[in-house]
Amino acid sequence: MNQVKDTARATVRLGYDGRVHKTFRGPMASERFANEVKVLQHLEQRGCPFVPKLLGSDPEKLLMITTNCGSRVERMDDTRVAALFAELTAYGVRHDDAYLRNITYSPQLGRFCLIDFEFATLLDDPIPPPSAETPVPDMGT
Repeated sequence: MNQVKDTARATVRLGYDGRVHKTFRGPMASERFANEVKVLQHLEQRGCPFVPKLLGSDPEKLLMITTNCGSRVERMDDTRVAALFAELTAYGVRHDDAYLRNITYSPQLGRFCLIDFEFATLLDDPIPPPSAETPVPDMGT
């Protein structure tokens, strides 16, 4: 496995199979772990196409495994950043850590994606998600 992040809050490793392994640690690690798992499950149920899919989790080890959403984005103008995080609210989630460091680009999906939902909030009255017939706005490159 290739380690891609090692901070006081988490270690993130990329498996040779492309899966992302995130281990939580530090202050409120179990709460942050539980929140991210809950939010990713919610987003999957709502059909959000631009976030990682939760493949597995281990609450005892504070470990979750997700799909890979591409490479981190180095530059993006503030308007595009805001639009991408605003798009998430249609799926009933406010990110609450809306910074460039949590944006990736997936060549497989051909679009920008969002990661790192440990501080996200589920909204009480979300706007219905776009239907399959409604094209999602292209965020551009």
